[in-house]
Amino acid sequence: MSQVPSHLKYSKEHEWIHVEGTKVRIGITDFAQDELGDIVFVELPNVGDTVSANSTFGTVESVKTVSDLYAPVSGTILEVNSSLEDSPEKVNQSPYDAGWMIVVEMSDPSELNSLLDAEEYGSHTQS
Repeated sequence: MSQVPSHLKYSKEHEWIHVEGTKVRIGITDFAQDELGDIVFVELPNVGDTVSANSTFGTVESVKTVSDLYAPVSGTILEVNSSLEDSPEKVNQSPYDAGWMIVVEMSDPSELNSLLDAEEYGSHTQS
């Protein structure tokens, strides 16, 4: 059974969002990393880039496939987890901690309202 921490928000594209004031930390869910299998490469944007809600901000490559990463909110990239360049397996080992991907300063916090809570995301992954 996939972990779905209750303190996070989720997108239907399987990204998790940890809200820290006007900043959000974003990664992919335990469900997503499990579906992808062993992750061998993560391509992330640069600090200072802007992202729009529901647009791609990077890719994750696994032994099975390459998947786009979708920004759950709009804003400016403040931090990128550069350790994933050398250790992409962190996404598999620790999707909610060491495997985080980007931190974004939100330009429109109301976009959080369209995201799922843990219970809704759990139901989404069951269907």
